[in-house]
Amino acid sequence: MAILIRFVLFCWILIFAYLVLKYIFNPKRKLELAQQNGELFLLDNSNNVRENLLLTSKGVLFEGEKYMGTADDAFRIIHIKMSPHQKDALNGFSKDDFLEIEHKIFEQYPYATIEWTSPIKELLRD
Repeated sequence: MAILIRFVLFCWILIFAYLVLKYIFNPKRKLELAQQNGELFLLDNSNNVRENLLLTSKGVLFEGEKYMGTADDAFRIIHIKMSPHQKDALNGFSKDDFLEIEHKIFEQYPYATIEWTSPIKELLRD
């Protein structure tokens, strides 16, 4: 009976440790933490074209839709349409901030062109 109790207790400890480690290394948690701290962080599964990329900068969350096409005789992500989740949170952003975001995206997708939604599109056009 004592061996059974020890075995069950050991299993509960293993399950608890697994859940804690899973929580610590969760990429969504890292994205939320970077958003709270106002850091630049890109969350993306580059192997899945249908999954949108998420990026946070200065506490604002951006979402990018990826589109596949051909570039240099291979299928690659060639177009990304970026939009902020809250347009009114863009207060204080400058053109340089958006260029820094584009640079971070180009590190992952060098063949992509980035299209911003309004009002960012108008700011970058001028």
